[in-house]
Amino acid sequence: PPPPHPLSLNGMSTDGSSFPPQSPGLGSPARRQSKESHMTINCVTFPHPDVMSEQQLLKPADWSYCDYFWTDRKDSQSNSTIAGFDIILVKQLKGKQMQKEMAEFIRERIKIEEDYAKNLAKLSQSPLASMDEGTLGEAWTQVKKSLADEAEVHLKFSSKLQSEVEKPLLSFRENFKKDMKKFDHHISDLRKQLSARYATVEKARKALAERQKDLEFKTQQMENKSNYKTEEDIKKARRKSTQAGDELMRCVDLYNQTQSKWFEEMVTTTLTIEPVDQLLQKVDPAKDRELWVKEHKTGHIRPVDMEL
Repeated sequence: PPPPHPLSLNGMSTDGSSFPPQSPGLGSPARRQSKESHMTINCVTFPHPDVMSEQQLLKPADWSYCDYFWTDRKDSQSNSTIAGFDIILVKQLKGKQMQKEMAEFIRERIKIEEDYAKNLAKLSQSPLASMDEGTLGEAWTQVKKSLADEAEVHLKFSSKLQSEVEKPLLSFRENFKKDMKKFDHHISDLRKQLSARYATVEKARKALAERQKDLEFKTQQMENKSNYKTEEDIKKARRKSTQAGDELMRCVDLYNQTQSKWFEEMVTTTLTIEPVDQLLQKVDPAKDRELWVKEHKTGHIRPVDMEL
């Protein structure tokens, strides 16, 4: 007889009991259970809503990106879909534009301060109404000195704006651009790998179905004596069916490993983005994120391992 195969990655059913050892076939209990307990959307496996147990949010009450962008959203302008992470990325890129405009605003303020300081300093040197004697002369000299002092204050303020606001903002924007590009490529690559793994699973599943169909056909022929199929032919067909089952299990295992990696990187990356997001907000970043997530979230059900 063929060697036993586990019917899921852990050899257990969803209720924790062991399945009887057998190859995962088209009509096996494991296959039927998988159809009922899981579903795959755009190559990502989720628990079926009819039978799933409740999932706790990773960061309850925080409206974190890592909890609400697991599924894709249909693009209203085309037949394609937009990944949940890409929706977050679009928001961050809007923040990048805001940073640019903030830097331009600060640059204008610096220029105003510099021009004002320059004009005040020039005015303080004006010979108009110069008086060298009496208390009025002393008072007028003090007025012009105060203009020079005020010019110095505005000049120092413009320098402070440049070193402590404009320069860090421009530096942050440049690093932000690099980080977002790196995150985008990394998550996109992992999603492509997941799609490729899913394709190999479906190919292996189809191959197993064909091998089992061949085995069943040859077995029926021998039982009906409609063809002279030897026991060796049956053993050969059974061996190929077993090998196809092994290959399917291997493909599912690689798929689950890839999905787990994508899942981990999604969580890590979105949690990395959130502090950056707070730097771009004001007053109450947590409230701003809550409002945005409520409007744009794609799905809070997290992926699970594929089972056979």
